[in-house]
Amino acid sequence: MIRSTLIFITLLFVSLTPPRKEVINVLRRQVLAEAELAMKQQPITVTAAISPRSAGGKHDFYSEGDYWWPNPAHPDSPYVQRDGLSNPANFIAHRLAMIRFSRIIGALASAYKITGDERYVKVALKHLHAWFIDPATLMHPSLQYAQAIKGRFTGRGIGIIDTIQLMEVVQGVSAMKDAKIFDKALLAGVRKWFADYLAWLTSHPYGKDEMNAKNNHGTCWVMQVACFAKLTNNDTLLQFCRDRYKQVLLPNQMAADGSFPLELARTKPYGYSLFNLDAMVTICQLLPDLWEFELPDGRCIKKGIQFMYPYVANKNGWPHKKDVMYWEEWPVAHPFLLFGAEQYKQADWFNTWKRLEHRPETGEVIRNLPVRNPLIWL
Repeated sequence: MIRSTLIFITLLFVSLTPPRKEVINVLRRQVLAEAELAMKQQPITVTAAISPRSAGGKHDFYSEGDYWWPNPAHPDSPYVQRDGLSNPANFIAHRLAMIRFSRIIGALASAYKITGDERYVKVALKHLHAWFIDPATLMHPSLQYAQAIKGRFTGRGIGIIDTIQLMEVVQGVSAMKDAKIFDKALLAGVRKWFADYLAWLTSHPYGKDEMNAKNNHGTCWVMQVACFAKLTNNDTLLQFCRDRYKQVLLPNQMAADGSFPLELARTKPYGYSLFNLDAMVTICQLLPDLWEFELPDGRCIKKGIQFMYPYVANKNGWPHKKDVMYWEEWPVAHPFLLFGAEQYKQADWFNTWKRLEHRPETGEVIRNLPVRNPLIWL
């Protein structure tokens, strides 16, 4: 009887865990279709578009703050803020190019993981060389001119959030780097680029400002640094990220019920709550020992997922204000559902992830979804 009970419990435990094969089955058709499209794309880097308002050069990433608009009373004066409302006239060409790059590498690396076909790696190498190695097209490893505001700032620390798009590039490199055709000199060059970027992120005033941000920006700084530090084997920064999560992010951002009050106070509380939870969970996926970390009062990442899950399964139950923009476009197949289901053996979370949109096309959703190719994170 005891033996039978143990076997039953073991089988139940396994059945609650989303097998990697099942994740592949959900994504296979989409991944291979995206990869075939990616195979036909030529590299487009930051040098392909230049804004006359940028204070940087052709190799410097430049973007403008989303929620800043001309003052209708004084069109030539500094821009004014309209929180939550994106100005479509602002320069975002570099951000779009980086998102495109991220999607290409993510798709190619995912297809390689499924098939083992090195033709996907061969194409990825061309894009990696253009962005990080080729002196004619590379991007400088800094973000000094990101999220500028006309008449106010040539760049801001808040702009560092734009490079969350590079995380799936890094994960793609990690997924493909052991392929026979992966150029080892190129791998060394990519690692050096990210080591240089990490040095900038941790020393420049903009990087320090972003690290100390109290909301999702501070979370995304840790998420990026952890991701890039894994590629560069920087154990010191990895430990710093662990400590930052335990001592700053979780205690200062999560309420007793698992919500994020600083995100709920925004004009897009639903979208920002999803975004910050995705980022927190992705940090745990990068640093797995954090999955079981719990503050003395019981706050932990599992509680964050438990708070948000009912409003993903049924958005109509959301008890807070609707977002001023993009309310209808959320939720999608959020990584916190998949990663959390795998970690905590929650079949409901996995089944909800399965039925949601896996390939959103709304720009605002894409840029605020840090993990779009989960196979390269598993």
